[in-house]
Amino acid sequence: MARLLKRFCLDTEGSVALEYALIGGIVSVAVIVGALSIGTHLNGALASIAPWMK
Repeated sequence: MARLLKRFCLDTEGSVALEYALIGGIVSVAVIVGALSIGTHLNGALASIAPWMK
C-alpha cells in the first residue's frame, strides 16, 4: 500500500491536463463575473435614459 501511494504521489502524467483544466475554470469564472458586471452597469445606464426615449 505504501508503495502504491508513493508511486501515485510521484506520478506527473496528468498534471498538465489538470493545470489546463484549472486555468480554464478560472477564466470561465472571470468571464461570467465580468459579463454579469457589465450587464448590471448597462442595465443601469439604459434605465436612466429610458424616460427620455418615451
